Amino acid sequence: MGESAISIKGLKKDYNAGAGEVHALRGIDMEIACGEFVCIAGKSGSGKTTLLRHLKSVLAPHGKRSGDIRINGVSLKDMSQRDQAAKVGFVMQNPDDQIVTDKVWHELAFGLESLGCDQKTMRARVAEMACYFGIQDWFHRDVANLSGGQKQLLNLASIMAMQPEILILDEPTSQLDPIAASDFLNTLRKINAELGTTILITEHRVEDIFPYADRAIVMDGGRVIANDTPRNIG
Repeated sequence: MGESAISIKGLKKDYNAGAGEVHALRGIDMEIACGEFVCIAGKSGSGKTTLLRHLKSVLAPHGKRSGDIRINGVSLKDMSQRDQAAKVGFVMQNPDDQIVTDKVWHELAFGLESLGCDQKTMRARVAEMACYFGIQDWFHRDVANLSGGQKQLLNLASIMAMQPEILILDEPTSQLDPIAASDFLNTLRKINAELGTTILITEHRVEDIFPYADRAIVMDGGRVIANDTPRNIG
């Protein structure tokens, strides 16, 4: 296995709920190699989303935390928000929670604008991503007129325009119909194979994602209970 894109050591997360302390994560140790495609499975409430949100400081839930998270060998607490935005892309369940502008072309450019990209680079990247994701035909459309599948694809394309090394997805197809979901997962496979992007995904349709994944990690009660090839876990 090559260099680690993500390294997690002894990650614990506790937060106070009505009746007392809840142990959301109970000492997670995990290594994700550069270029790996890893699926995290587990029933609702197993800690999957909590774990993923800790990989981006702005999304980390409140509460007591201990342990160490490193991205490409650098501790997350030493990485600026800008570096995190550029290196780690995060796709949420509901595309409407993440889309911020009203036009498709502007949404593609928005992340690059926030990173302070120059106009020439921005235009080239936006055109490249529109072409790569096959969305050039709806380039000038209003975001409001897109289907759920198109919105999630736009969301993914605008994140990939920033050329992140790591792509994290939290049940990205949960709001999509089966055909749109299948297209979306095929696009992820293409990104992983052609661009070498490291992918870490939680997905309730495990039967759809297992054929693409190099490795599957199963969580239960805030712990990792299995970590192996999808074939062995299946």
